[in-house]
Amino acid sequence: MRRFTRLTNAFSKKAYNLSCAAALHFMVYNFVKSHATLARANYGRPTTPAMAAGIAPQPRTYEEVIALLEAREPDAREVSTRRKDYQDQT
Repeated sequence: MRRFTRLTNAFSKKAYNLSCAAALHFMVYNFVKSHATLARANYGRPTTPAMAAGIAPQPRTYEEVIALLEAREPDAREVSTRRKDYQDQT
């Protein structure tokens, strides 16, 4: 991932931003993208690592991932406000 390389425009200066980007990457990698090697083992059907592990019955779409993010958005604002308050105290 380019977030770990410092000399790019995608570099995360804050650990919180890096953790959010990494979580999104792993969500898409495991639940959205079908992998060719897993599809071969599953008789040609598109299969994600989450499906192969028995966690998900079918691949998720990008729209479902965005809906999950939007559902958590108010919580993200609350965490951001708490972080700013904590930083002002120190």
